[in-house]
Amino acid sequence: MTYRALISFTLFAMYISCNKDESRTCTTCNSDATASFEVCREPDGTASVNGENTGTDYTAYIEALQETGANCGA
Repeated sequence: MTYRALISFTLFAMYISCNKDESRTCTTCNSDATASFEVCREPDGTASVNGENTGTDYTAYIEALQETGANCGA
């Protein structure tokens, strides 16, 4: 393998490993005060609720829900 090919391969591997997660993951939350609702982590890292983006970081959003007594996920 040539030096140029090695550098190209290394840069490509770094790009792939650093690429943002493009997937959308969802969980169901519920509490005594609300019916069940879906919270999703959007590819940009924000939370959406029932399809509407909140603009809030997903982890912070889930933590705030749990602090108020909601149960999210398994």
